Amino acid sequence: MVYLLLAILCSAMISICMRVSEKHIKDEIGMFMINYGICAVLTLVFMDYDGNLLGTENQIVTVITGICSGILYLGGFLMLKFNIKHNGIVLSATFMKLGVMLPTVLAVVIFRELPTLVQTIGIVMAIIAIVIIHFEKDSLSQGDKKVWLIVLLIVGGMTDSMSNFFDKLGHISGKNGYLLLTFCVAFALTVFLVIKRKKKITKYDVIYGVLVGVPNYYFSVFLLAALREVSAVIVYPTYSIGAMVLIVLAGVIAFNEKISKKKGIALCMIAVAIALLNI
Repeated sequence: MVYLLLAILCSAMISICMRVSEKHIKDEIGMFMINYGICAVLTLVFMDYDGNLLGTENQIVTVITGICSGILYLGGFLMLKFNIKHNGIVLSATFMKLGVMLPTVLAVVIFRELPTLVQTIGIVMAIIAIVIIHFEKDSLSQGDKKVWLIVLLIVGGMTDSMSNFFDKLGHISGKNGYLLLTFCVAFALTVFLVIKRKKKITKYDVIYGVLVGVPNYYFSVFLLAALREVSAVIVYPTYSIGAMVLIVLAGVIAFNEKISKKKGIALCMIAVAIALLNI
């Protein structure tokens, strides 16, 4: 469970750093480019290279999952931006968070990682809590391209699922290759967009790119480690709602945000859900 807790902490740090960056950065693509570059460099620095970057077994799985993960990383970001523009931040945030359902369902259907009845209740409570926190009255009446919310949910869910696909179908010896491919592909795609948009990289892009990149790298490492220790149907809902709690608490402490009655109820449900998921 230690790796899962560390993954939760890193996931929350990513969101908090991005929240702080909003004061200085309007177009995040430059920050994301630096972020993925830092992740790739950290992978190279800390990997235990034994002469076979792609691992000793199932190398094709390492290549496919790594490339798909890198494409989905950037795809998720672009879909989030598109949905915020056309459907508003409330619905976009709700469906992005609900994306955690997809890797959980895939783990059950494909890999037969069946949760117990108590854990199933915890998963359902976690989903309800996510909706309560992010969903607002009349938000369904806003926006004009609702179908793209489903696409956002699928892309976000598939991004998370890649780690589990690699864990189950690949080989641990290819972990460094999987991570390096993921970050290099995402980096190359963001470089292309930066050049295409003629985006000027500012000092804030670099500063926040590094601040996001370091926890992003460790989140990926800890998530893979957690999936080797704990069932995916437990890992994904737990890290998602666990990070959400830390983000809300950071909002209260650092940004003087108020916890509404609705959010208070949702946080209590999350606490119960986490307890049920780990029974």
